Amino acid sequence: MSAPNPIQMQKFLSGVDYPCTRDGLVDHAQSQGAPDDVLDHLRQLPDREYDGPNAVSAEFSKT
Repeated sequence: MSAPNPIQMQKFLSGVDYPCTRDGLVDHAQSQGAPDDVLDHLRQLPDREYDGPNAVSAEFSKT
C-alpha cells in the first residue's frame, strides 16, 4: 500500500489545535472523515506531541 499524499493528510487535520499528540491527530482526522489509509499512516507516526502541521508533515513523509 502506498503512503497517502501529505497534502491529503493535512486536509483532514485542518483545524487541529497544536500542540497535539499522535492520538489527538488520529481522532481529529477520523472526525473529519479521513479514509483508512490516512488514519493508518497517522497511527504509524512516533507517539509524541507535534507543535504544528510542518512537524506532522515531516514525520508523515518519513514513514
